[in-house]
Amino acid sequence: MKKEEKRREKRREEKRREKRREEKRREEKRREEKRREEKRREERRGGEGRGGERRGEERRGEERREEKRREEKRREEKRREEKRREKREEKRREEKRREEKRREEKRREEKRREEKRRED
Repeated sequence: MKKEEKRREKRREEKRREKRREEKRREEKRREEKRREEKRREERRGGEGRGGERRGEERRGEERREEKRREEKRREEKRREEKRREKREEKRREEKRREEKRREEKRREEKRREEKRRED
């Protein structure tokens, strides 16, 4: 019974952690969108007056580089998330194997006891 409760608690905790991670990702996306919007506004302002066009081009190039960095970060985060998921799955499988072994051992033990009772 306690083991089952512990498992349930672990699952709940894992879900909480997952929600927190998801919320952080959403927050990061919101921040990124704000940064992009700010850059667009800045580019519009820089587009007027002398030399503004050149500055706008530089900003666009910088924005592309920034976008590439963000894309790489997203890919890296996906890889990490996939690894975490794989580890969780492996742990679950391992736990199932152990549980099955325990059950099997209990069955054998019960059979031994039954044999002893019959002999006596």
